[in-house]
Amino acid sequence: MFSSFRRRSSTGDAIPEADCLRSIAAGDRRALELLYRNYQPRLARFLSRFTRQEGLIEEVINDTFWVVWRKAHQYRGDARASTWIMGIAYRLAMKAFRDQDDLTRHESDEHLSTSLSHDPGTARELRDWIGKGLGLLPLDQQMTVELVYGQGHTVEEAAAIMDCPVGTAKSRLFHARVRLRNLLPDLAGEAMSANVDGGTR
Repeated sequence: MFSSFRRRSSTGDAIPEADCLRSIAAGDRRALELLYRNYQPRLARFLSRFTRQEGLIEEVINDTFWVVWRKAHQYRGDARASTWIMGIAYRLAMKAFRDQDDLTRHESDEHLSTSLSHDPGTARELRDWIGKGLGLLPLDQQMTVELVYGQGHTVEEAAAIMDCPVGTAKSRLFHARVRLRNLLPDLAGEAMSANVDGGTR
């Protein structure tokens, strides 16, 4: 529907996302298309952590940019444009996921301990371990972990995206790490510290 993260001016210089949003607020459909093309892969990766339903992922992304188109004039620059856009996507995703009865089901703790009975020997196996562990967390904890560790947002940005106090975001990360340690005891050593408990920014 909708090439680069930044638009290009007539001189070829990059235009920041905030200016792109202002252009969208003024009715510039080309600005919306460019922003969509930049964010679509990023949002698809984010959403695919929680569902394998491609149709649902596409629906949330399209709904996100429909909201961006209608509400770009509300962006005041108090937060980064990426934080504002991700906040829209987060709210729509949470609603969509809660409305769905047939999302990919998470494995039980018992199945996890059986299927992961060997020590991870490669980076891929380690990612699989952590990925399956994350799938057993409450959705709000999963989202927080993905925003901070997967998407690279600061805790403060994640809190803004989720519209919650910073302390709540930190608490979700803390409880997620505790839960992962309990689910994946064999990763509690150096590998776990490096990949899961990297510290709160």
